[in-house]
Parts: sequence; C-alpha cells; structure tokens
Amino acid sequence: MIEAPEQIDDLNMLDWLIAAGADEAIGDEPVNRFEAATAPNTVKSINQRPNQQANSQLNAGPHSSAPRPVTPRPVSPTNGAGFEAAATIAAAASTLEELKSAMEAFDGGLLKRSAKNTVFADGIAGSELMVIGEAPGAEEDQAGKPFVGVSGQLLDKMLAAIGRSRQTNTYISNIVPWRPLGNRTPDQSIIAMCLPFIKRHIELAEPKVILMLGGVAAKSLLDVDDGITRIRGKWRDLTFSGQKYAAIPTYHPAYLLKQPAQKGMAWRDLLSIKDKLASNS
Repeated sequence: MIEAPEQIDDLNMLDWLIAAGADEAIGDEPVNRFEAATAPNTVKSINQRPNQQANSQLNAGPHSSAPRPVTPRPVSPTNGAGFEAAATIAAAASTLEELKSAMEAFDGGLLKRSAKNTVFADGIAGSELMVIGEAPGAEEDQAGKPFVGVSGQLLDKMLAAIGRSRQTNTYISNIVPWRPLGNRTPDQSIIAMCLPFIKRHIELAEPKVILMLGGVAAKSLLDVDDGITRIRGKWRDLTFSGQKYAAIPTYHPAYLLKQPAQKGMAWRDLLSIKDKLASNS
C-alpha cells in the first residue's frame, strides 16, 4: 500500500516532534493555537478606528493591557558552561547534597534545557556497590530517578540475583544526568562536560565496587575506545584524587532486553561482583 504524500509528511512531522522531546500529551483534548490567535478582542481592536486607538493609549492607566516593551534576555549557549566550569563546580562540592544542588544550578546548555529533571541518583548513598549507566530515558526524566523504566526493572532483577537492591545496599547513577533529545547516545562534548560531576559523585559516594553498564559508561570512565564486548567482565582500577575503586563493565540492561542470549555473560559478571564484595567484607 502506497501512503499518500500528506500521510508521509505527518509521519515525518511526528518523528521530528518525538526527537525534539515532545513525546507526551499535556491535555485530554487537542488545542488549535492558531484559532486562539483570532480571539474576539483581537478582532475588535483591529476594527477600532485610529483615533479611538490613539485616545485609548493616551488614557491607559498603570494596569492597562496595552503592549509593553520587553527587554530580550541574553542568549544561553547551546553547549552549556563546558568542561572547565563543570570541573570547578564539582570540585567545590564537599557533600552529595552540595553536588546535587550544584548540578541543578549548572548551565547544561540545550541538553539540560530540553530535559524535565536533573536525574542525580537513587538508592543508598555510601553502599559498597555503585552502578553507573549512560543517561536517563523518558521515564527516568519524568520521575527524576535513574533506571525506573523497563531496563530498570531488569536491573533490579539482576541485582536481586546477587542479594543487592537499591532499597538496601546499592547506589545508582548515570554518566549524563540529563536526558538527550530523542534518547540519543550522548556525544563526546556532552560526556566531557558531565565527567567531572560523575567522578566527584563517585568520590563522595565512596563505593568499594563500581558496575559500569554499557559501552558509554565503561569507555567514558575507563578512557578506552574498545567496545563493551571486548572489555566486559574484566576488572579495572579507577583512580580519582588518589583513591582507587575496583570497576567492572557489563552489558546494559537495554541491550540484554534486545539480546537475551547475552544474559549468561552478564550473569558471570554479577557473580564476579558478588565474589569481589565478599572478599572485601
């Protein structure tokens, strides 16, 4: 069946709106904003005689609805304050609460302005295990917490299999705290700007073991170019401000939902984490 041109245009427009972040309804009924622009008061003012318009402007009081001049605000940079500003602000935070407040006040550019929430963390701060993912999705952005969607449900099951949960003994965060438009993979400039925050986050949370979910989290923290298939299951040492952390990459739950045959490899990584935590206790 060949779609009509207008149908194709509608589908393209819908894809564009979703990529721009307009992916949920805010009312039960659609509103035509173009009709709202031709309200009766507007038509009446257009039909008003020039002399009447001049007199009404001269007699306008302080509460008049006449147009007022608006001073334009400075244009916010698209890319945000950048790496150096992020590094300075992150280093100044001495507690997790201070770091969260600093990130909420930080100019994250278009990335942050297009997100609903700064997704900081979930779970028990100070836990032995800290889990770090890539970036929030639509459900995480809405809730303001990491891993609350379908991938989060699988992550909870994975953690439960080794006696862990975000309610008791696990802490969860992301490399990027703001949802990228259209759930796209964050580019290198975004990751570079957000790295000082997650590194300081790790320092303040003080975990014994870090589980990195997916290639973006692993390559960003380990500073390597290898794909997740080559580096998963291998223990590495992360060193921030002189402090070492045992870290291991594994597959992201979203990937495991698409490739369930790889769950066995992820299970091996989880067992390795369980053994590592047991040896540290």
